[in-house]
Amino acid sequence: MDIYAHRGSSGTHPENTIAAFTEAARLAVHGVEFDVHLTKDGELVVIHDEKIDRTSNGTGFVKDMTLAELQAFDFGSWFSPNFKGQSIPTLHEVLQVFANTTHHLNIELKSDIFPYEGMVEKVVAIIKEMGLDSRVVLSSFDHEAIRTAKQLAPHLETAALFMEVLVEPLDYMRAIPADALHLFFPTALRPSIRQVLEAGTIVRTFTVNEEQYTQALQDAGVSAIFTDFPEKMQTYLNEKN
Repeated sequence: MDIYAHRGSSGTHPENTIAAFTEAARLAVHGVEFDVHLTKDGELVVIHDEKIDRTSNGTGFVKDMTLAELQAFDFGSWFSPNFKGQSIPTLHEVLQVFANTTHHLNIELKSDIFPYEGMVEKVVAIIKEMGLDSRVVLSSFDHEAIRTAKQLAPHLETAALFMEVLVEPLDYMRAIPADALHLFFPTALRPSIRQVLEAGTIVRTFTVNEEQYTQALQDAGVSAIFTDFPEKMQTYLNEKN
């Protein structure tokens, strides 16, 4: 079972910052996951929330600020004084961290609240520009965005994100279409997902930070977990296997 560093190594570093991604790039884990929003001036930035309030010393919506305005805020001190001065990274800056590694890159399109017109096109373009097509999966709770991505670049891997228990998930995946399912981890143990796993479909689960759940998911045949503590979870799996 593969390990993905969730928002970088976010259990030990401020999430979705260059510090968190630099740590993740150092680790011998399979992949890394991060989130993309669009600024007022059309720049792709990596942050989880629609607002900057929780993870910076500023307030307001990402969509209402330019990149320059966002970069004036501190995105590290909320986590620890040791990370004071971390700024919001652009998607290009994050991809650069992993340009010379082998990590699989899960880019979550955070357009499920605000539609962010043109964001999918921009993300697909930068992936092509940097030659990362074979190393990327585009995921989202916004399944329209996943459909658009498939229409623009059918060769890119896509994944539909869900929090809910699903009925007939294979039929829904084919309708989008999506290549993989990314699920809130308790739902991965339901009978409907067993059918998905038996069909050979990739199922990745979030957010798994405790060893006991890791073992249960591995036993169920889940392909990968997203975790805030990638080094700890990788060590656990290595020791178990």
